[in-house]
Amino acid sequence: MGRDPYRIESFPRTHLLQEIHDRFAELAGKPVSAAGRIVSLRPMGKAAFIHIQDSTGKIQIYLKMDELPEDWTLVDHVDLGDIVGVEGEPFVTRTGEQSIHARKF
Repeated sequence: MGRDPYRIESFPRTHLLQEIHDRFAELAGKPVSAAGRIVSLRPMGKAAFIHIQDSTGKIQIYLKMDELPEDWTLVDHVDLGDIVGVEGEPFVTRTGEQSIHARKF
């Protein structure tokens, strides 16, 4: 893909994962950026659910192919243990789980 998989990058995060859970009502629908290690990965055709974890907690990330055209190819190449950053808005899934709807991955 023309990217160095070992390049060290900084990712500006606005919130820790536990902070997103603790302030969820206040942050819902507003832009946040978070980072963490992938602890579960569930691709589902044109969507994917990824759980990331940092030192404070864990949260689910919802990615949709048509909303992330440039970043979607990365979904096929990430694996458990990879550290990723995500920008998006907190929302609640149909199953009631607090998640981040990714706009950038």
